[in-house]
Amino acid sequence: MDDYDLELDEMELIAAAAGYYYYNSITKQPPRTLSPRGSSFMTELLNGDDDGCWEMFRMDKHVFHKLCDILRQRGMLRDTAGVMIEEQLAIFLNIIGHNERNRVIQERFQHSGETISRHFNNVLKAIKSLSREFLQPPPHTTPPEIFGNNRFYPYFKDCIGVIDGMHIPAHVPAKDQSRFRNRKGILSQNVLAACTFDLQFIFIYPGWEGSVTDSRILRAVLDDPDQNFPQIPEGKYYLVDSGYSNMEGFIAPYHGARYHIHEYRGANQLPRTAKELFNHRHAYLRNVMRRSFDVLKTRFPILKLAPQYGFHIQRDIVIAACVLHNYIRREERNDRLFTSAEAVVVDEVPDFDEHPDMQLASPIQDEVAFSSRESISSAMWDDFLNNWDEW
Repeated sequence: MDDYDLELDEMELIAAAAGYYYYNSITKQPPRTLSPRGSSFMTELLNGDDDGCWEMFRMDKHVFHKLCDILRQRGMLRDTAGVMIEEQLAIFLNIIGHNERNRVIQERFQHSGETISRHFNNVLKAIKSLSREFLQPPPHTTPPEIFGNNRFYPYFKDCIGVIDGMHIPAHVPAKDQSRFRNRKGILSQNVLAACTFDLQFIFIYPGWEGSVTDSRILRAVLDDPDQNFPQIPEGKYYLVDSGYSNMEGFIAPYHGARYHIHEYRGANQLPRTAKELFNHRHAYLRNVMRRSFDVLKTRFPILKLAPQYGFHIQRDIVIAACVLHNYIRREERNDRLFTSAEAVVVDEVPDFDEHPDMQLASPIQDEVAFSSRESISSAMWDDFLNNWDEW
């Protein structure tokens, strides 16, 4: 081989080495912990308009920042290398607020699936730990929504809230599906909820099988002190639907009389008896629970589908969503979803659990509850007959 051939071989080696170096320099990805696109996405979002922030986080920007401050100051979450608390919370809210797959979140925030899952679980745990602070017993005074309305005051002056069940689609193993299949044939967890007339949740008890009735869940809660159901002051009560027994502390509508709002329309809109008048106004007040559920599920659509998580995670997501629901309500009275809910009355439609399946109260408690309901309906009917314009 002559000198010319040696020079050509050396030049080819140098060119190959240069090409290899250049290829690596343009294809090598920066470490994921730096998250350049994720950080850029967050910066653009937080510096953008309020509407974009609300759509992504399901809450106003100042509400989001205050929640980050709470989690940071209390040490519930920590800033990590390249992933600030703001981004951790954003990941969590993207998942429960948009029900997007892990792969979509990975692309948006430029993190691995393992990193996304870790931050999701950390934020879920932190938000759930706020439940004692944001799920509080109601005041013992007459709610302003009742006090300021002649149709409800003074008749319901001792009512402090509403109780009902909420079915959330559930993902469970095949061996458990028969227990979680509700009367509509859907796999669900039945969630006992109590709320105020201000659309805030007082108490949440998720995780019950969809086949279990609302009344059985309430009995289990009342029989178990560890569930910490708020103490009901003497003489006070919650409104419940016909799926529960009428008993002390829980006032149900009359059976056998029109109840649901859509039944009082057209030519049949006026009540014909004291029981119908009581049921109609009872339905209007209890309607607050349906509106609270609607706001909750609209803000966090993950509750409309069965997420592919372990069941204990599915249960905790319900609690965290209710905590965030109350937090937003307290921090931003003009939140768009709450404002919309206050402007409409959702028609009450019969729920598939509206049938009592057991006796919850003693005969003495039954008599107290019966007497209370009779007293309310009688006073209401007398006033109604003398003042038709109140309808």
